[in-house]
Amino acid sequence: MEIAWSLLALVISAILISGLRIAREYQRAVVFRLGRYNGLRGPGLFWLIPLGIENETRIDLRIVTNPIEQQETITRDSVTVKVNAVLWFRVDDPKKAVLMVESFRSAVQQVALTSLRNVIGQHDLDEVLKERDKINALLKKNVRENTTPWGVTVELLEMKDVEIPQEMQRVMAMEAEAMREKRARIIKAEAELEASQKLADAARLMVGNPAALELRRMQMVAEVGAENNSTTVIMMPADFVHVAGSLTKFLEGKGNFKTE
Repeated sequence: MEIAWSLLALVISAILISGLRIAREYQRAVVFRLGRYNGLRGPGLFWLIPLGIENETRIDLRIVTNPIEQQETITRDSVTVKVNAVLWFRVDDPKKAVLMVESFRSAVQQVALTSLRNVIGQHDLDEVLKERDKINALLKKNVRENTTPWGVTVELLEMKDVEIPQEMQRVMAMEAEAMREKRARIIKAEAELEASQKLADAARLMVGNPAALELRRMQMVAEVGAENNSTTVIMMPADFVHVAGSLTKFLEGKGNFKTE
C-alpha cells in the first residue's frame, strides 16, 4: 500500500514539475487556459497547469531586423525601378500580437511590401533618389499606422538600394555632365565679368593719377624683362608720346610731313 502511495506521489510530483517554465528577460509568455486568454507570464520562473489545461505562446520583445525582398515597381514618371529595403520592428503588446493577427511577423512584412510599392509609385524618380529621408519617414508612418493595432511598433523602415535601368543611367549621366558644363561656363563668365569690372576700376583710377600709369608701365617693363632677357625696352614719357602723336597728325594735315 505504501508503495502505491509512493508511486502516486511520484507521478503527481512529476506532473506538477512538468508545469514549470522559464522565460528569459526579453521573453513573455501569453498563457491560455482551456483555450481562453489567461494573462502574461515571465520573465523568470512560472508555472502552468499541466495536462494541456494551460499552454503558452512565447513572444520575443527584442527588435527584429527583417530584410524586405527586392520589389520591382514603377515610379510616378513611369520609370521601372528595383528597390531593396530593411525593416526594424518590435512587439510592444504581446497579447495583441497573438490575439489580433495570425502571424504578426508575416503580416508586418506584407504591410511593409505594400507600403513600399505604393509610396514609390507616388513619387518621381528624382524624388526617390534625392529625397530618401522623406520617403523613409513616409514609409515608416504608413507601416506604423497599420501595425500599431497588432501591438507592433515599427522602429525604422529604410530603403537600402535603388536599381534603375541601364538606359536611364546613361541618360542621367549625360544630364549630370551637362549640368557640370553649365556650371563651369557660368563660373567662367562670372569670373570674366568680375575681371572686366576690376580693369575698368583700375583704368578710372589711373586716368586721375598719371603717376600710377607710369608705375604700371614700369611694372610691365619688368615683366617683359623677366620673360625674355634679350628684349630691349626704351622708356619714353607718356607726355612725349602724346606730343609726338599730335605733331605728326598736324604735319600730315598740312601736307608738309613726308616719310622716306
